[in-house]
Amino acid sequence: MIKVLVVDDSPLIRALLTEILSQAHDIEVVGGAEDPFEARDLIKKLNPDVLTLDVEMPKMDGVSFLKNLMRLRPMPVIMISTLTQQGAPITLEALEIGAIDFIAKPTKNVASQMQVYADDLIEKVRGAALAKVRTFKSKPMTAASVNQVPLNTNQLIAIGASTGGTEAIKEVLLRLPKNFPPVVITQHIPPVFSASFAERMDRTCELTVKEAEHGEKLNPSTVYIAPGDYHFSIVKKAGILHCHLDQNAPVNRHRPAVDVLFNSIAHLKVANVTAALLTGMGADGAHGLLKLKQAGAYTLAQDEASSVVWGMPKAAIELDAHHQIVALEKVAENLALQVAKNK
Repeated sequence: MIKVLVVDDSPLIRALLTEILSQAHDIEVVGGAEDPFEARDLIKKLNPDVLTLDVEMPKMDGVSFLKNLMRLRPMPVIMISTLTQQGAPITLEALEIGAIDFIAKPTKNVASQMQVYADDLIEKVRGAALAKVRTFKSKPMTAASVNQVPLNTNQLIAIGASTGGTEAIKEVLLRLPKNFPPVVITQHIPPVFSASFAERMDRTCELTVKEAEHGEKLNPSTVYIAPGDYHFSIVKKAGILHCHLDQNAPVNRHRPAVDVLFNSIAHLKVANVTAALLTGMGADGAHGLLKLKQAGAYTLAQDEASSVVWGMPKAAIELDAHHQIVALEKVAENLALQVAKNK
């Protein structure tokens, strides 16, 4: 059984999350705390496997508590966040500190799709229980560590990720130089958060990072991130690659889905494509990576040791969809090596 402690100042939210998680045969909610101080005592007493943590609480906010927790007693944490312009940056900061994942706080809008919400929360708790937890260490951002490469505009880099992906993508993008082919990314992330994530990356990377816009042309030295709740694919018009967004049905229970992006590139038979499938729960992107490999792309899968959750890369490796298995800190270097070979 996965033992869960629910931390939220609202009795209603604590009761609702407890009710949802109790649906799962392999999850037991062992307690609830209304503030971080009560949570601290219950963690010592109940020794939970996973913590759900409200971002905004009295006495001590969730992020401050998370910093202390990840420094003194690292454990899997899922942040319960508001899907707002204010909630997104705080939640992304929590992921930087070491939270495994996040989910929206239940609202009236969620009520109409409560079973979908319940399935999502249960899946995230199961993923968190399997995840690798890292101790929080405050460290400054590092500049690009990969040397400039000869730029061939007929190249494309594609990346897919899910659980643990925002930090994994950040590690890759921070290491890439300004002079680089277009990079297209699908990360499982909801609306508002995708925009905030893109803005956060744009402030810290040498490459220009933005949310993809429907119909826009792909340009070098630019990273395009799939907007939340939109599938992101690549289309070719008059020999030029463009972004395409749609709200077709979820694929592998996700929208955006990595398979949608990878499959679209494989069907185009674009020369000189390099693709990487990073950390994440489930198997989204595995079949798409195989199609890319079969279409002539060079494919990478993140290794188990550096993945927060080794689900998606593992699924790809089991399909033999990869040319190479690499540690996260080597992904940027390997992308650049392929770009240099294809010059």
